[in-house]
Amino acid sequence: MLWPFNHFRKPRLAPAGTIEAIYGMIVTQAREPIFYRDLGVPDTVNGRFDLLLLHLWLLLRRLRTAQGGVELSQALFDRFCEDMDDNLREMGVGDQTVPKRMRAFGEAFYGRVQAYDQAIDAGAEGLAQAICKNILNGVGLDQAQRLAGYAQAANAGLGQIDDPALLLGSFKFPAPPREDGTL
Repeated sequence: MLWPFNHFRKPRLAPAGTIEAIYGMIVTQAREPIFYRDLGVPDTVNGRFDLLLLHLWLLLRRLRTAQGGVELSQALFDRFCEDMDDNLREMGVGDQTVPKRMRAFGEAFYGRVQAYDQAIDAGAEGLAQAICKNILNGVGLDQAQRLAGYAQAANAGLGQIDDPALLLGSFKFPAPPREDGTL
C-alpha cells in the first residue's frame, strides 16, 4: 500500500536489486570455506554471524567516504536486519523473543564496529587482537593475524574502488588468504 506522504521521502540512490546484489556479495564472502577450514573461524551460527559482521563493517567503513554512501549504508544495514530477523524466525525463535535477539544483534554490530574501527586505526596487532576476541573466541592469535591481514587488504582494496562502482556493486572482495598465509 502506498502512503500519501511517501513522495516526501528521499528516493533511494541504489535500487533494491543493487542492495540485494551487494548484500549477497557480503554473505557469499563470509561463507567462504577457507575462513572456517584454515583460519579457525568457528563453523557455527555465531562464527558465521561474526564473519558476516566483519565483511559488513568493511564495506560500511568504505561507504562512509563515498558520495551517496550514507544512503546505501543505511539500506545495507536495513537488509542485514531483515536477514537476521528472517533467520531467527526460520530457526523457530518466537515472535516474543525476536525483538530481544535483534537488540542483541544490534549491540553486537555496534560493539564490533567500534572495536574494529579503533583497532584498524591502531595497526595490524590491534586488529588481530580485536578479531581474536570477537571472532575466534580469544584463541588462535596466529589465525587472527592472518584474518587481520585479510581485513586490512580488503579495506585497502575497497578504498581503491571509485564511488560509482562501489554504489553500483561493481566490485569484489579480495580472495581470502591461502593456507600459506598469502592473499
